[in-house]
Amino acid sequence: MSRAERPHLPGPTRRRALARRTVLAGMLGAGVAALAGCDAIPSTSPVQGQEFDRPLAIPPLAASRLRDGVRVFELTAQEGRTAFAPGIETPTWGFNAAHLGPTLRAARGEQVAVEVTNELSETTSVHWHGMHLPARYDGGPHQPIEPGGTWRPTWRIDQPAATLWYHPHPHGATEEHVYRGLAGLFLLDDEYSRAASLPSEYGVDDVPVIVQDKKFDDAGRLDADSEGNEVGLFGDVVMTNGTVGAYHEVTTERIRLRLLNGSTARTYQFVLADRPFELVATDGGLLDRPVRMDSLRLAPGERAEIVVTMRPRERTVLRSEDPDLGGVAAPFAFGGNDSFDVLQLRAAERLNPSPEPDWQYEDTGLAEAEATVTRTFELQNREINGLRMDMNRIDETVTVGTTEIWEVTNSHPVSHSFHIHDVQFEVLPVDGQAPPPELSGRKDTVYLEPNRTYRLIMRFEDYADPDWPYMYHCHMLLHEDEGMMGQFVVVEPGQRAGEVAHHH
Repeated sequence: MSRAERPHLPGPTRRRALARRTVLAGMLGAGVAALAGCDAIPSTSPVQGQEFDRPLAIPPLAASRLRDGVRVFELTAQEGRTAFAPGIETPTWGFNAAHLGPTLRAARGEQVAVEVTNELSETTSVHWHGMHLPARYDGGPHQPIEPGGTWRPTWRIDQPAATLWYHPHPHGATEEHVYRGLAGLFLLDDEYSRAASLPSEYGVDDVPVIVQDKKFDDAGRLDADSEGNEVGLFGDVVMTNGTVGAYHEVTTERIRLRLLNGSTARTYQFVLADRPFELVATDGGLLDRPVRMDSLRLAPGERAEIVVTMRPRERTVLRSEDPDLGGVAAPFAFGGNDSFDVLQLRAAERLNPSPEPDWQYEDTGLAEAEATVTRTFELQNREINGLRMDMNRIDETVTVGTTEIWEVTNSHPVSHSFHIHDVQFEVLPVDGQAPPPELSGRKDTVYLEPNRTYRLIMRFEDYADPDWPYMYHCHMLLHEDEGMMGQFVVVEPGQRAGEVAHHH
């Protein structure tokens, strides 16, 4: 694909200028150009209505080969064209495909390697979001893959079963690369998940649900202009696994949805139109027990697994309704008034039986008394603790084998989230109140309501390297690109941070 064929994407200088406009300039109106072929239905939301006329695409399970005891996957970042609507082909990016990527799957205890080849015309990277692995293989901005290059990280899976994901993390260009389509799931299994009474047939009753919003110009190309919105781009077309107007045929009494908010800025408030659901897992894996819920908020980068109970011949709809953004200024500008359908579930005339969700799993968690260090982080404007990202600066030095508490505050009246590489953390009581169920399990990303302090407890294990940093940052990807990110290294006791300047 020539440069002339690519959708217009404003560069960093233009984006900074756009971000300096007022919040009101970011309000999405109903007149924003919509993807041709998708008919709008009357709605107070600028998001287009769904016709539910296309079967949900299921990302294929990635092939792998065993070589000397190592499970080896292959990913190729490439350009392509995708028909989001009949007769219109949109230039997109994907892994091993025109858009999105295959689902990688491995078991705890396995040694894995991923051979990542970059066939794009610009540098990218691949970050294993939620994965515990050595910093040199984390796939952040210090592990760039040049055009034509191949990168081969390898590590041992050593964490509980979970729904993780992978996506680019190039310095200053993460929003663009994810928005164009570079993303996929990475599922981990272990003895507890295999023994659990949970739907487990991939693509049938154990279904990936990657939810993203896009915006298209009149020619059907992706439009990445955030229109001055302080948080980033809000699209008026919502898709699931790259399918606009998706439905899924349900053949079992219960279905497990692995939800990923794969958007770059939008926060979703997931509900079912006519019933509750069971929350069974968060970012880092299974909860101690299922929790019945009516509503679930997920910020960009967050995941959750829910189980839905169905009866023969009925239909229900997964929706997002007016997300609770926690008192941000002008919530309408950040999708706070948006309600829309996401995915329809259609039950067959006869449904195969499914057991109720059940497992024997007690996670004792981390004790506050074990923490030896408390760090504070304040997010405001595009800065963390008054600083913007500097690839050559180490912001925090952590000692391996220690438990820490990070106190994180959003002092800015707009939406922010917080993602920490390498670890899964637990959310301690917020303002003296126990965290809600969706924050009660292992997490790696958390939505930050303005003017609240979130106390996160985590343990740094296994990997110490003074020269290779991990990241912590806002997962509103425009914010990350514009500097709302810091770096930390994990070192042995008494060791100092090393030199990182040569890594990029």
